[in-house]
Formats: sequence, structure tokens, C-alpha cells
Amino acid sequence: NILQSFYNVVDMLVVGQIVGDTGLAAINNASKLCYIINSICIGMTMGGAVLIAQYKGANDKKGQAETFQALAVLSFVAALLVTVIGLILYHPLFRLLNVPAGAYQDACDYMKIICWGTVFVFGYNAVCSVLKGLGDSKSPLYFVGIATMINIVMDIMLVGPFGMGTAGAAYATITAQGISFLISIFYLRKHRIFFSADTHKKFTFQMDKLAAILKVGLPTAIQMVVVNTAYLLVTGMLNQFGTSVSAASGVGLQINTFAGMPCWAIGQAVTAMVGQCIGAGEIKRARKVVKIGLLLNISVTLIAVIGVQIFAKQLILLFGSTSTEVISDGIYYLRVCCGVNSLIYAVMYTLDSFAIGVGAANIAMFNALLDAVIVRLPVSWLLAFTLNMGFAGIYFGQAFSPILPAVVGFLYFQSRRWERKSKNRL
Repeated sequence: NILQSFYNVVDMLVVGQIVGDTGLAAINNASKLCYIINSICIGMTMGGAVLIAQYKGANDKKGQAETFQALAVLSFVAALLVTVIGLILYHPLFRLLNVPAGAYQDACDYMKIICWGTVFVFGYNAVCSVLKGLGDSKSPLYFVGIATMINIVMDIMLVGPFGMGTAGAAYATITAQGISFLISIFYLRKHRIFFSADTHKKFTFQMDKLAAILKVGLPTAIQMVVVNTAYLLVTGMLNQFGTSVSAASGVGLQINTFAGMPCWAIGQAVTAMVGQCIGAGEIKRARKVVKIGLLLNISVTLIAVIGVQIFAKQLILLFGSTSTEVISDGIYYLRVCCGVNSLIYAVMYTLDSFAIGVGAANIAMFNALLDAVIVRLPVSWLLAFTLNMGFAGIYFGQAFSPILPAVVGFLYFQSRRWERKSKNRL
């Protein structure tokens, strides 16, 4: 996850150093749409990971193979739809978000190229979700590690010597994602994971498997889309305060996102392990997985938060801006948005991951709506514009957002409802 996050981080680092603040603002706005695309990919393929994990726990190899086949078809169709919709919508969305005039064209150039690479994002996430569902998280690490190195080299070359600006960063990103996908497919074929010499003769499309994937994947995708759409709308609010604030919040969000990677990785492990426990009928073990996941996630997040708070200025300076306004606004973003609230977010995300693992993705979806629609957007607007706190009010609105979802997730975990559902399914 940390390596995968380098795609956007490296883009911003290189563009910030070479193009400047307008380039940072362009990628800040475009990256929000990228996150929405990625969240659809990850959310939809998460359904396959949970189902395969449950079949793995039940030692049902036929169910695993049929799930993989259904996931492959779903991923391809969804990738085509997302590509077409993305290409149609990014222009009007950027206008709606009031992207600063100097950054508008760069943002469009970046987004157009990223949209054409959506099939690689879906393909890679589908394969990696399958491997994680089977309990293999090391192989995806190797795939993305190779691709990240390629991305870094191409970013530097295309944005710098070739003078392609933000478009060069986009080309570097989709090339790296394509390589990740091809390597992962090669790995599956080499190790005969759902592949054999006569795979085409054995291919069967099971509607019940597709329905089971969508039961978890669709609410998970909606959950992630809602959260990232909220970030997109928050970016639109911040754009009203000018290029410096837009660039500073973009840099701050990238650092905050990077600091949250261990939290998300632990959450994904909780999802896979809980899914396997449910498949094996190990309810007590599933509960133990969540408790240890919570303890580990809070501990790791605390270390990340302390590091960000100590080195806030140095981290902002890495992105190449020489503007004192961008630097000070970026530091302020980290002071507010990467503090105690991050520990609450770690609790929220772990409990949401648990809910997805037991097949109750609707709980995580409800929490996403609670986070974004009930807290983040209205509180940010209230503080920034009604109470005249300016962009600082938007930062505080984001900081408050995980509190209610964390409470809801904890109450669901403490209830016996999920245990009864799991036992009935088994």
C-alpha cells in the first residue's frame, strides 16, 4: 500500500519540483478523481477477496475458482464503464470545482490519460484481491515494488528532460499500473492459480458468484466513492481560497494519505482474516482478530502521527514549493488533520474492515455516508463560510468526521447480530 501510494506522491514531488505550484494544484484536483476511480476498483474487487477468503476457510477450491472467473468478468465490464464515464465527466467536474485557471489545463491533461489506464487499475486490483483473499500479501508487494521504481524513473524523465509536464506524470503512472497488472497475471499463470493449459474449456460464469461479489463489493465501492467524493467537494471548497491553499491542502492530503497506509493495510488484513474465520466457522477467532487489529492499528497510527507532527515542515518542503504561504498552510493542514483524529480514524477503518469481512458491507457503507454527508461536508461548510473561519474551518470539519462512524462500528462489533448471521450462513 505504501509503495502503491507512491504513484500520486511521486507525481506531486516531481511536478512540484519542476512545474511549480500550478502543477501541484492541478494534480491535487485530478488526484481526487483518481481516488474515486481507484475506490470503485478496490471496492468492487474487495467483494471477490471476501468471498474467496470465505471459500478458502471452508477449503472449497471449486468455489474459489468460480469466484475468480466471475470477478474477472465483472472487473473488465466495470473498467470499460468507468473509463467512458470518467472521460465524459472530468471537464464539467473541474469547472464545477472551480479549479484555479492556471492549473485547469494541466489537470485536464493529467486526468484524460489516467482515465485511459483504468483497465490496468481494475485488473491489478482484481488479481491482488484474489491473492490477499487466499492469504498471500507478499506477491502484490513485489509486483507494485517493481512498478513503483519504473514510475519514479519515468516521472523524472517525462516531466523533466522530455518537458511533458503533468501529462508526463500521468503517462508514467498508467505505464507503471499496466506493468503491475501484466506481472500479476504472469504470476497467476506461472503458479497455476486458477490457470491451467485448458482454462478456456473450464471457464464457467456463475451468476450466484457474481451476486455474492456484488453483495459485498457494491456497498464497499459506494462507501469508498462517497468518502472520496467528499474529498473532491472539500477540494472544491478549498479552491475558492486560491492556488496556494489548493496546493497546500493537496500536499497535506498526500502526506496524510501516506501516513494512513499502514492503517489501511492492517484493515485489509482484518478483512481477509475475518473472512477466512467466518468461512471456517471460527467466530471466537474472528472476534480475536478484530481486537488485535484494533490494538495494532492504533499503535502504528500513533507512531505515524508523531512522525508527521515532528517533521511536518520538512515533509511539506519535499514537494518543492518555495511559497511561504503554501508551506505554512500545508503545515497547518497536518497539525489539524493528522492528529488525534487519525487514531479515531484507525478505529473506524478497522471496524469497517471487520464488517466487510463478515459480509456486512452495508455497515461500512452507512458509516461512509455518516462520515461524509452528515459530518465532513456540512461541518466544513458551516465552520468555513457560516462562521467565517476560512479554509481552517474546512480542515477542522475533516478532523471531526470519523468520530460518529467509529462509534457505530464499535456498537456493531459489540452486538451479537453479526455472529448470528455468520452462523446461519455457515
